[in-house]
Amino acid sequence: MRRPLFPLDPIKEKFYYPGRHFVEQGSEGCNELDLDTIDDADVRKVFENVETLPIKQVFRWFLDHKDEFAPSTLLWSMKHNGGDPIPPREDGGLYHAIFVQRPLHTIYELDVFLANANRNLDNGGYLVCNCRTSAVKKAVIYRRYPKGINRIYYGVHYIWHRVFPKIKGLKEIYFAVTKGRNRTFHRVEILGRMYHAGFSVVYENTAHGEFRVVAKKVKEPITEGIPSSSPIAKLRRVGKGGKIITVYKFRTMYSYSEYIQEYVYQHRRLDKTGKFYHDYRVNAIGAFLRKTWLDELPMVVNMLKGEMKLVGVRPLSQQFFNLYTPEMQELRIKTKPGLLPPLYYEKEQPETLEGIQESERRYIESYLKHPFVTDWKYFWGIVGNILLKRKHSH
Repeated sequence: MRRPLFPLDPIKEKFYYPGRHFVEQGSEGCNELDLDTIDDADVRKVFENVETLPIKQVFRWFLDHKDEFAPSTLLWSMKHNGGDPIPPREDGGLYHAIFVQRPLHTIYELDVFLANANRNLDNGGYLVCNCRTSAVKKAVIYRRYPKGINRIYYGVHYIWHRVFPKIKGLKEIYFAVTKGRNRTFHRVEILGRMYHAGFSVVYENTAHGEFRVVAKKVKEPITEGIPSSSPIAKLRRVGKGGKIITVYKFRTMYSYSEYIQEYVYQHRRLDKTGKFYHDYRVNAIGAFLRKTWLDELPMVVNMLKGEMKLVGVRPLSQQFFNLYTPEMQELRIKTKPGLLPPLYYEKEQPETLEGIQESERRYIESYLKHPFVTDWKYFWGIVGNILLKRKHSH
């Protein structure tokens, strides 16, 4: 019996035979397309007719029926991997739907291309793309080569296509050799780049070994700050007085993960620590760093700068901060955030956001009355729970 191209693992990943659907690990996002939510007739027409076909057949069908589409719909094939500028409409207007034929992992300056696509779409316009992600490439390598050799081959492939492009000095060598062709992106990074470019993802799925995304323009591309793939992540967090501070941590998530926090929140529940349950943005190395608390070490820099202290409420992103009640938001910004959060002091960690807020309320109210005594008590209680109950960072 022939092995499936994508081996089935019902717990971690779900892979199916070629010609059937393929769902990547953690892809519990918008993989069910509700056509009633798509307000573009041409986008609906394509998905009604060819959603289940391989990408090549999708675009072949598109070309055969191109006369049926509105002038505001563009099929962009792009001849060069440098990301040719999208041509303006002949009537001077903006497009309402752009179908990109070239796979995203073969485009050299992907962020530049996505920003260009954004500028050529009117508000609410759609961008339809495809890509071969790292999970698909791994499955193909493991299928193509004998056992043992496939692991070695994949290891070399991972270092070359995933590590080199993210490290200064090595990155220049990688792009000089490859010219940006056939890069390897994780699904999370593709989604993050979409949000960074001003899109909101309304559909994602992987079929026939091809990752597909339908994204809707909701705002202009993000221009402040430069997305980083450095081992040290710089995260914008709400500090004392409501001031936005830059918190340093060892990177535990895939690149561009910070831009899809709201998207993940729409499809994932929070766990007892107030973070996402089985957050698929966390990579394998990151899971180890979090379990051993090593990811928190760079926060010592924030402590030395006087922006954080050893014990205190966790520094939250603006998106998470907005989930708190107005009363707790006001109370929270009266103190500096801390490296060791009070929820690890509790005998039973809170299971809900309300429980987390109540835990933080008790700590802050006690701290405002007796700062040193409160932090001293909480410090030893947290250390005891970490050592005896094996609690770890999330």
